Formats: sequence, C-alpha cells, structure tokens
Amino acid sequence: MDVGEKKCLTYSHMGMYCWLMARAATTSDAFNAVAEPRRRAILNYLAMQERPVGEIVDSLGLEQPSVSKHLRVLLEVGLVNVRRDGRRMLYRTNAEAIRPLHEWTETFERYWRHQLSRVKERAEQKSNPSNDTGPDFTSRRKNDHDGNKN
Repeated sequence: MDVGEKKCLTYSHMGMYCWLMARAATTSDAFNAVAEPRRRAILNYLAMQERPVGEIVDSLGLEQPSVSKHLRVLLEVGLVNVRRDGRRMLYRTNAEAIRPLHEWTETFERYWRHQLSRVKERAEQKSNPSNDTGPDFTSRRKNDHDGNKN
C-alpha cells in the first residue's frame, strides 16, 4: 500500500456481510414464526373461531399456496391446530402455545401503561389551563423508562 493511499472500510470489513451466519428457522419456535406479518394476520383471523383454508384465503386476500405454507409453519410450531371435516381442513389457534408469546409481551405492559398515563397527565394539564402555573419543569421520576426529558 502506498503512503498516499487511503484505507477504506468496506461492508465486508465491518462484518455487515456475514454469509456464514446461521439464521433461525421460522419453524424453530413461536417467536420466529410470528415474525412474519402474514402469519400474524392469519393468527388474528383464527383467534375467534376455527376456519377452513378457503375462508382464510378469501378474507385475507392472500394466495392459497401462501396461506397453506404459512399454516404449515404455524402448525409445526404448535400455534395452530387442525382437524379434518370431510374434505375440509379446519384450523384454529392453540391458546396454550400462544401463552409464551403473551407472557413475554406482558413484561412490556407496565412500561406502556406508564407511558400512556404520562400522556394522559400531559393532555389533562394542557386541556385545563386554569391549573397552569407556567412551564412544566417536573423532575424526572425514578421509574421513567423513555429517553425523553418530558
């Protein structure tokens, strides 16, 4: 390398292209399976009652092979159950398999409840100017989770 030549980092030097890195299979667990938006849409649609594939296709506007593929993934990780009714296959959600997803998201419920209560407090302060004593210089609470100052 010449003295005047600049050394530049490329994406491969920074490790952004790592073709050998293993990627988790969508069928490895429920979290990977629901990472796909169409699978979440199918789960939402099946939440209230069991439905045949054709109804899922018609309702969600997806192609039948795509719905079948997504249902197969959801079935493999246990998020849906299937039963045969004559020639039709009826799918429904498996509440017990969805429980770990729910429990994980519950960990964030407290954070969001806190954030929503802060929004409500601010909205009430702004809608009631009679209580306004000037700019809001409220000190940050110990349990505030966001990075904003107010």
